[in-house]
Amino acid sequence: MPHMMDDFPLLLSTLYQHAVSHHPGQEVVSVEFDRSIVRATYAETDARIRRLATAMKTKLGLSPGDVIGTFAWNNLRHHELYWATANTGVVCHTLNIRLFPDQLAYIVNHARDQVIFIDPDLVPLVERFADGLDTVTRFVVMGADAGDTSLPNTIAYEDLIADAEPWGSWPLLDERSPMMYCYTSGTTGNPKGVAYTQRSTYLHTLSNLANFPIAAIDNVLPVVPMFHAAAWGFPFMAVTRGAKLTYPGPDLSAQGLIDLFAAEQVTFSAGVPTVWGGIQQHLMDHPDLDISSIRAFLCGGSAVPRAMIDWYGRNVGIRVVQGWGMTETNPVASMALLAPHMEDWEFERQLDYLETAGRTIPGLEVKIVDEAGEELPHDGEAFGELLIRGPWIAAEYLDDPRTPQTFSEGWMRTGDVCTIDPDGFIRITDRAKDVIKSGGEWISSLDLERELAAHPAVAEAAVVAVKHVKWQERPLAAVVLRPGVETTKEELLEHLGHRVVKWWLPDEIVFIDEIPKTGTGKFDKKVLRDRYAEMVLED
Repeated sequence: MPHMMDDFPLLLSTLYQHAVSHHPGQEVVSVEFDRSIVRATYAETDARIRRLATAMKTKLGLSPGDVIGTFAWNNLRHHELYWATANTGVVCHTLNIRLFPDQLAYIVNHARDQVIFIDPDLVPLVERFADGLDTVTRFVVMGADAGDTSLPNTIAYEDLIADAEPWGSWPLLDERSPMMYCYTSGTTGNPKGVAYTQRSTYLHTLSNLANFPIAAIDNVLPVVPMFHAAAWGFPFMAVTRGAKLTYPGPDLSAQGLIDLFAAEQVTFSAGVPTVWGGIQQHLMDHPDLDISSIRAFLCGGSAVPRAMIDWYGRNVGIRVVQGWGMTETNPVASMALLAPHMEDWEFERQLDYLETAGRTIPGLEVKIVDEAGEELPHDGEAFGELLIRGPWIAAEYLDDPRTPQTFSEGWMRTGDVCTIDPDGFIRITDRAKDVIKSGGEWISSLDLERELAAHPAVAEAAVVAVKHVKWQERPLAAVVLRPGVETTKEELLEHLGHRVVKWWLPDEIVFIDEIPKTGTGKFDKKVLRDRYAEMVLED
C-alpha cells in the first residue's frame, strides 16, 4: 500500500526553522519592563534562543519533560523562552501573574516547576510565595542583572546565556509530548492544569492560520497575555507566517497601546473586551488619534458587546472579530467570520452574526445537549450545553480528580449554554453556572449584559442571580458608567424594555465603580454573587 512519511512528528521546531530560514530579517519589537523598546530580527533572536536552549541544558540541568515556570509580561525574552522550550522538549509553564499567591504556589508545586524565569519588576510578587515552593531550585531574573532579591539561587538571564554555545539541530521529539502547561483561572477550587502538546499546538497554529490568515506583511501585537493560554497562540502563528511581532510589555493603557499601534504600524491585535472598550473610550475622547493601520481586532475571553463591534466598524473602520475558546481548547476554537454571501449585507444585519461566538475552526466538532445528555438540533432555537472535540482539545486535566466532570466519551463539556444555527454559528447565551432560573424559566445573563452595554452611558455591566421570595431567582445588574456620564436605573430599564421580554428585566440595578475580574480578565461573577448573597427581593 502506498504511504507517505506519516510517522514524521508534528513539531513546532519545524515551523520555527522554516520561519527563521525564510524571514531572517523580519523584526520583533518589545516594550521592556522599564518601558524601553528593543528590536531584534528573527536571525538575531534565533541566535539568542539557541544560546538559551543550551544554557537551560548545561547550566540549569534541564532535560526534555522538565518544567520551567515563566512569570513575565509580553516581551522579547518571554518570546525566546516560548521557542527555546518548544524546540527542545522542556515544558514551559506560564504562571498567571494575576492569580493569588496561594494559587501560584499550588500550580508551581503541582506542575513541579524546577526553574522560574521572572521579569525584574515582578520579582517582589514571586518573593511573596517563594517560601511555599517545593520543587523550584533556581530563579532567573529576566534582565541584565539579578538585582537585590531575597530569592535564593538567582541568576540574571543575560548572564545565563552570555557564554553558552548556540544549540545545533533541534531534536526530533515525540509529537504527543507536552510543550506547555496552562492552568485555568480557578474561580472555584484550585486552578486546573492543561498540557498543550507539540501536536496539538502545531495543529492549532496551522488550522487557525487557515481560518483567519496572517501574512508576512502583517504586524501582530498580542495584548492577550503570554502568561495565560499561550497569548491565544499568536506568538506561534505570527512566527510560522514570518510576520512582524510587537510585544507591549507592561504598559497596557489605552494611550500606551494606541501609541504603539501608530509607531509600529500594527495591523492586527488580540485581547479581551475590556482592553478594546478602554481604547474605544480613549478614541472617543481623543478623535484626532490615528489607528488606521489596524485591519482587525480579535476579541475574546468574555462576551463582546454588539455596541462595541458596531462602534469600531462604523467609526474607525476596524472589524472586531469575536473569538471563543477556553484554556482546555488550546485555546481558540471558533471565530465570528462572515460567510461570503454575508459580505454584501447591510452592516446592521451583519452584526447579528458578528456578535455571536462564530463558527468552529476547521478540524473541530461541536454539539449541544440537554440536561439528560440528549443531542439537540442545530436550528438556532434549541439551547443546551456546548460540547466540543478535536485534535487540539484537551482530553484530561493534569493529575486532577475533576477530569471526569468535564471529559466524557471523547467530548469536552464546556459549561457554556448556547444555540447553534443551521449555518453553524454558535450563540452563547450563558455559562451553565451563571444562568438565572426564575420561576422555572431561564434568563440569559449574557444577553442582558449585551443589551445594557449598548446604552451609551454604560462602560460595563454584569448580571447575576439574587434570591427572590416567589421566583427563587431574579436578575441583578451591576453597572459601571462611562467617565463623566450619568444615567438612572429607570432610564436603563426603559432602554432594556425595548430589547428584551418584560419578565427578563432586572429587579435591581446597582451602580459600582468596577466589576471584579478573574485573573484572565473575565467578570468574576462569584465575587458579585457573594457580595449580594444576603439580598432577598420581593415583588
